[in-house]
Amino acid sequence: MAPNKNIVLAFDAYGTLLSTESIAEKLASHFGQEKAQTIAATWRKYQLEYTWRLNSMNQYEPFSTVTVRSLQHALSESSVSLPASSISSLMHAYDSLSTFPDVAPALESLSQNPNLTPVVFSNGTHAMVSASVNHSPSLSPYAAVFTDIVVVEEVKTFKPAPVVYEYLAKRVGKEGEMRDVWLISGNPFDVVGANAVGMRTAWVDRAGRGWEDALVEGGMGRPTVVVRGLEEVVEAVEGFMGKG
Repeated sequence: MAPNKNIVLAFDAYGTLLSTESIAEKLASHFGQEKAQTIAATWRKYQLEYTWRLNSMNQYEPFSTVTVRSLQHALSESSVSLPASSISSLMHAYDSLSTFPDVAPALESLSQNPNLTPVVFSNGTHAMVSASVNHSPSLSPYAAVFTDIVVVEEVKTFKPAPVVYEYLAKRVGKEGEMRDVWLISGNPFDVVGANAVGMRTAWVDRAGRGWEDALVEGGMGRPTVVVRGLEEVVEAVEGFMGKG
């Protein structure tokens, strides 16, 4: 369990720390760059859609299973196929995705800050996420920065179900103290889910498009702070907390 420090920063893994687009490089060896980009984007789309559909049906499948099945869907939609050995190789590559360029400076800064407790918080299985944290060439050098890896596998429900964020708070010693937990995510649905249970949120707007998610109107539907990259997170969180 993570130490009960003042503020917990819960970093989403896929799409925030790890770039799911980087899997396109592996796909390109089979289908060429252009088609690989399309398949990678479709794979990610169905990966998320499948988790939401499972939640709606009160069912659960491990994220590793969801990832394989969404890949199969993406391949079928592009009218291509791969042998089982190639799919296995892609799944292995998924466990060592590249980080976004802003990850290293952000984690370097956090390693020097004793007032913030960073954890990884993910839909992935513990095996998948721990493999990425400990073996991704660009993330593993910073593995020791994280005090815990928190995954939904324990509650068998995916984000953005409230029980998932409540489990996170309990796991990091902040049960009943939701405002002391910040979700750091590049995924708007994740931000809205954390907002709904009273957490604070930092949305990573790398594309600079501004907040567009309109599901929930008013302040509860918007991130607490918006950053253009993870290297801005520490200053943004500390600046916001300083206002209080």
